[in-house]
Formats: sequence, structure tokens, C-alpha cells
Amino acid sequence: MKSLAAKVGEQLLRRGEMLATAESCTGGLIAKRITDIAGSSGWFECGLVTYSNRAKQLFLGVRDNLLVREGAVSEAAVRAMVKGLLRNSGADWGIAVTGIAGPGGGSPDKPVGTVWLGLMQRSATAEAFCLHLNGNRKQIREQTAKIALTELLARLTHA
Repeated sequence: MKSLAAKVGEQLLRRGEMLATAESCTGGLIAKRITDIAGSSGWFECGLVTYSNRAKQLFLGVRDNLLVREGAVSEAAVRAMVKGLLRNSGADWGIAVTGIAGPGGGSPDKPVGTVWLGLMQRSATAEAFCLHLNGNRKQIREQTAKIALTELLARLTHA
């Protein structure tokens, strides 16, 4: 059985398109899943781990006032991340994730397991989804990567 990332790769190759990722809480796990596949350089351009707010600003162009006002774990932040990713890369598709994987760092408004996922095709509007995941840090990161690739695959196969 082919991996989820391999299926994403097949669709991107078929379409002649490239993917880039901007990851915070997953720490590059999505890019790892992709680059575990031989030949992924044919459809994967780059993966950025923008863990700190400063990295989000520097590499993705997320504005400081947005991060102060909304927080790094927010719809506005993930939309800005995925837009900046595509603006600064040659990719056709972008995945961005930011969240609280735990065990600490949560709050009543944003408990551990709160993750924002952003998806965008260069010619379309950015999409953002709030996930409420359960489990330990590793499980939350794994679930996030799986959901991100599943959502992208759905768009690639139905577009």
C-alpha cells in the first residue's frame, strides 16, 4: 500500500506541480514524510520550519502586529504563513501548520491540541482549518501531518 505522501506525489507529478511546506508545531514532520520518498524532488520544492515568531516574520512575511493581535496559533497567522510561503517560493501548492502540540503551552482559549492548518493553491484563496486534536505531543504532530496530506490529496484528486 502506498503511503499518503506518495499518493500526493503522484498527483502533483501528474499535474506537473510543486509543493512547499511551512511548519511550526510539526517541526518539519510533513517535509520528512515527503522526502522519505525517493524522487520527491520532482514535486517537492522546499520545507521551512518556522518555529519562532521571528522566523515566521523573516521567512514568510507574517507581520508582527498580526502575531501580537491574533497570536501565532490563529487563523490569521496560518493564512499569512501559507500566503508568504507561496509568495517566496516557486511552488504551486502550499501547506502551513501552527499549533500547540504540548504538553505545555496551552490556555483556556487555545488548549493543547489546537492546530491551524492552511492550504493554498497559487491561483486560489488560502483555506484555513482549526483542528482540535487529542493525545501526546508525538500523536498531535503525527495527526497534524496526516490530516494536512489527506486534505491536500483530496484537493489534488478533485480539482
